[in-house]
Amino acid sequence: MAGIIDTIKLAGVLVLALPAALAGLEFLLVRGETMTGTILLVLAVALVVIQRRLTTPSDVPGLAAKRVADVVTSDAETGSDEDSETATDRRRDGQP
Repeated sequence: MAGIIDTIKLAGVLVLALPAALAGLEFLLVRGETMTGTILLVLAVALVVIQRRLTTPSDVPGLAAKRVADVVTSDAETGSDEDSETATDRRRDGQP
């Protein structure tokens, strides 16, 4: 579920970043205004990077839930692997 929400957030940021990047490329390559083009390109890249790295207060509950789910999942997987290995070892040793 979080993957879909992250994709929607990225699409929202790209709606703002892509026009800035295209305008920056036009200023840089077509019009020859290097300063304006560079600033717009840096702004577009910064928007995407900040969106990916920045943690807002509304993201905290989701991050906490993800960490808890990872801990529970890793504990459950480790426990089931140990149980199956122990049972297999017992059978090899001749124990029921």
